[in-house]
Amino acid sequence: MDARTAPQVPADDTDALYTDRENLPSAKKAADTWAARLAANPKDFDSAYKLARARYWLGTNGLPEPERKAALEAGIAAARSAIAINAQRPEGHFWLAANMGALAESFGMRQGIKYRGPIKDALLMTLKLDPAFLDGSADRALGRWYYKVPGLFGGSNKQSEVHLRKSLTYNPNSVISHLFLAETLEDMGRNDEARKEAQAAIDAPPDPNWAPEDKRFKETAKRLLRDLR
Repeated sequence: MDARTAPQVPADDTDALYTDRENLPSAKKAADTWAARLAANPKDFDSAYKLARARYWLGTNGLPEPERKAALEAGIAAARSAIAINAQRPEGHFWLAANMGALAESFGMRQGIKYRGPIKDALLMTLKLDPAFLDGSADRALGRWYYKVPGLFGGSNKQSEVHLRKSLTYNPNSVISHLFLAETLEDMGRNDEARKEAQAAIDAPPDPNWAPEDKRFKETAKRLLRDLR
């Protein structure tokens, strides 16, 4: 985004800075602000989980490739701080799983083996505390876990489908859930159903809270649909 056309966001409104996260300086400023607040008050639960969330974004979308691994590792630390402050809230557990999952998926087999079990444990805890959290995000992430993990280590496309369909009961318009379900169905050889889910991801209205993510997932769904034709 050109700086001249970027929306003007008040520097002291950290949530607004995060909403503008496609603009890298805004995302960095939000993360830095939450990090400073947590350092000043180690019991600040909101700053801890929001920092974990911001670092996940920076580690998966915002930063140049060489900086992403460190951002995700810092996201894990922030999520663990949130859990230490209040283990009965789902946010810390979910963003712990998200940051570990991104490391496992993007940085080689060693990371995948290291985090495979802890990711699942964190998601199951999220599910236990609040199944509806972020429109069924724990079920969606578990669906992805079962899809990504080899069968020898507990992966299962059947279980992936179960969890992804469950996540869609919380939000039938979830772009990411439809896309992930399409990829699972393709892997199962059910291409007609996969095409339907990919098209559903493309057609779903973007969620204002997840507009940057939805834009990227819609592009992935379009590529998948072209491959399936």
